[in-house]
Amino acid sequence: MTATDRSVELINAAAQAAADKLAHDVVGYDVSDVLALTDAFLLASAPNDRQVKAIVEGIEEKLLKEHGAKPQRREGEREGRWVLLDYVDIVVHVQHSEERVYYALERLWKDCPELELPPDARATRGRGEEAAAEDAR
Repeated sequence: MTATDRSVELINAAAQAAADKLAHDVVGYDVSDVLALTDAFLLASAPNDRQVKAIVEGIEEKLLKEHGAKPQRREGEREGRWVLLDYVDIVVHVQHSEERVYYALERLWKDCPELELPPDARATRGRGEEAAAEDAR
């Protein structure tokens, strides 16, 4: 089984919205073969809590406006370090860069097929490492 067309459509829209808000390391996974509760995951990160919130707001706005999709569940919004948006068909994780490294969700889902994302979202790969290197200087 693979992610539905609707799930892929939502993942692509969410990935583009995340990229538009300068997210780092945006990646999508088709988890439909291993999870019964959703088709796909989108992971994105940001270097600070304010940007995490901005990315979440951008994703929610785009999915509602362009696809009529509202999250059925939202978690972690108050802390702003890791926000989970559950759209049933897809689940979006927007994490502070430190949480992204610590929890390493990519390790958990590495055996799942990676979804092809829009070019702007693909261009975010490695930005987290670049930002960390700049901060270290």
